[in-house]
Amino acid sequence: MKLFEPISTWSHEIAAIRRDLHAHPELAFEETRTADQVASWLEKWGIPVHRGLGVTGVVGILEGTGGQGPSVGLRADMDALPMQELNEFEHKSRHDGKMHACGHDGHTAMLLGAARYLAEHRDFAGTIYLIFQPAEEGFGGAREMIRDGLFKLFPMQAVFGLHNWPGMPAGSFGVLPGGMMASSNTFEIRIEGKGAHGGMPHLGVDPIMAAVQLAQSLQTIVSRNVDPLEPVVLSITQIHAGSADNVIPNDAVMRGTVRTFSNEALDLVETRMRELCEQLCAAQGCKAEFDFDRRYPPTINDPEQAAFCAQVIRELVGPDKLRQDIRPSMGAEDFSFMLQEVPGCYVWLGNGEGEHRSPGHGMGPCMLHNGSYDFNDALIPVGASYWVKLALDWLAQHR
Repeated sequence: MKLFEPISTWSHEIAAIRRDLHAHPELAFEETRTADQVASWLEKWGIPVHRGLGVTGVVGILEGTGGQGPSVGLRADMDALPMQELNEFEHKSRHDGKMHACGHDGHTAMLLGAARYLAEHRDFAGTIYLIFQPAEEGFGGAREMIRDGLFKLFPMQAVFGLHNWPGMPAGSFGVLPGGMMASSNTFEIRIEGKGAHGGMPHLGVDPIMAAVQLAQSLQTIVSRNVDPLEPVVLSITQIHAGSADNVIPNDAVMRGTVRTFSNEALDLVETRMRELCEQLCAAQGCKAEFDFDRRYPPTINDPEQAAFCAQVIRELVGPDKLRQDIRPSMGAEDFSFMLQEVPGCYVWLGNGEGEHRSPGHGMGPCMLHNGSYDFNDALIPVGASYWVKLALDWLAQHR
């Protein structure tokens, strides 16, 4: 690896910041302490700060001493998840029901590490925007920062994101042109029948039977309507109905998620779902209400920027650490909103299998959104060096 030596020398200081953030997790749009910490460190290193985009977002403005030039954005997310931590090590969450189970504490720390280095080495032309984003976990913080003027206040020609990825070897990188992560969409179906005594079903209209048949029929959309080569997931994750053994309820509710990599496939799935809900439930004598919420678009990497990131990775950690044979994930990421506005690329940084965790971890798998997860601090100099090299090389190539 050709890491930037100063970063490796003081990476333990950045790791201490990371562990402090892990111990004090904050949920979407509540990242006040986290934002204060980020802004404080940036200002300490002489980096001007703009606050308030997306409620708690922070943008550091790092101008080079080499004169005018292009502008590039580097983004890290800051929010935690509403879940209980199972770890018992010293830096475990101090707040019940809140945990950094996705590594956003590590993402913030790596970008802070890059910020410190770049603040001390400003001999470049152009501007680097350090974007610390709130509310990635389901609340669209990227979208809110954009609505509040992110790209108007800070015009940039490219923007880049990074996420740690458990299961990939620690320090390796994964990058793909095109689709990297799927869209995220939710649905709710409310089926209205007619309640009756469980022993006299002929006097009612059973919404549960309609829900059961609808649940099975919805799965045929993927298997019989969508091109078999098109990645689509339709998962029913909730069915709620009834309150007693001898009562046919008045209604039933179904909820779930749909994931696709194209808007065309998404349009098809939503249309067919609506048709099946209306027609099948009507055939059962029920009424159906169908709500479909398009939450995050797919994360689509610009091919040119993906090739650029791959070259940065080869030169930084060696070609053996670059993986371009990875499969896209059906998970979702709101960095997708930024990629809809500005060309860029989103990469994965391997977090390992969990062997890095201190004694006292929860003994469960070190996977994202798991109560036993912890970010691998050994990645801090790797991720920070990646950000530095990416930003400097990009500015130099586009001067």
